[in-house]
Amino acid sequence: MRNKGFTLIETVLAMVILSTGLLLLVNSWGGSFLFTRKAQQATEVAALLERKMAEIEIQYSGKPLDSIPEEQEDDFGDQYSQYSWKMESKEFEVPDISATLTAKEGGADELSLMMMKTLTQHLSKTIKEVKVTIIFKGGKKPINFSATQYFVDFDKDIPMPGMPTGSVGK
Repeated sequence: MRNKGFTLIETVLAMVILSTGLLLLVNSWGGSFLFTRKAQQATEVAALLERKMAEIEIQYSGKPLDSIPEEQEDDFGDQYSQYSWKMESKEFEVPDISATLTAKEGGADELSLMMMKTLTQHLSKTIKEVKVTIIFKGGKKPINFSATQYFVDFDKDIPMPGMPTGSVGK
């Protein structure tokens, strides 16, 4: 009389197929979980960066550029304890293009060079670059995310040689 059960080979083969299927499922789930976690972190960072940039803009908008500190840093409290922020500000660096003016055929006259130098100095004093960095400290090493904003003092006059102060720039 013949038994109607499974042979050892059939059982082992079924276990191999089942374990392969489970392994593929776990790998797929793990990748999805990692992707979801990174997407959540990116969303949190973007929201915190936008929030901090808005706070800084509200705090310093309409005030003299000198009131913006060169450095400032803090955290976001207990709600976002794995994140902190840092703000750095500096004068806007306008590239010197006088070499370009003098390189053209015939060169540049003295008045053009003086006006370019005056304008460059004026822009450097009326624009301040503010960089905000969000630091994520939840991993093996900190990860930084940054955004830069420019504050402009529109009330400063452009000094022009030979013209009275207050006649240009308003």
